[in-house]
Amino acid sequence: MRKLMLIVLLATTATLAQQSGTTPRLPKTQVKVLTRAELDDLLTSPSQLLLIDVRRPDEVTSIGGFPVYLSVQIGDLEKKLAWIPKDRSIVTVSNQAHRGAAAADILTKNGFKVVGTIGAETYEKAGGTLTKIVPPPATTAAAGNQNRSPQ
Repeated sequence: MRKLMLIVLLATTATLAQQSGTTPRLPKTQVKVLTRAELDDLLTSPSQLLLIDVRRPDEVTSIGGFPVYLSVQIGDLEKKLAWIPKDRSIVTVSNQAHRGAAAADILTKNGFKVVGTIGAETYEKAGGTLTKIVPPPATTAAAGNQNRSPQ
């Protein structure tokens, strides 16, 4: 009975800590969660850096992102590894760094040099500036091609 009470007490304490606004726990990962200042420092050498944003397109357009990045959703990442250059340091991006950490683990496991992950929302809350991403308008030519029957 004592062990059960201890387990319940520990679980309650952990839940309350998460609800009180303490630092969110990332899934078990080896990747470093970067601060705004650390990312800003890395961004001073863009020729050596690749940002991989694993968020959905609607998240990128509603929240914002960075001026230049490779967009690969987390579910497609392993299928797209051949398209990702291995000669650059990589930072993965998601909203709060959770999916970014998972993506970093996949990339590291496959021989990529991942220097960290960051959450776009976390970056902005820390004073960083995000770029508002506006999707290009649909063109009439593209719309016309969609309505054509194959010959």
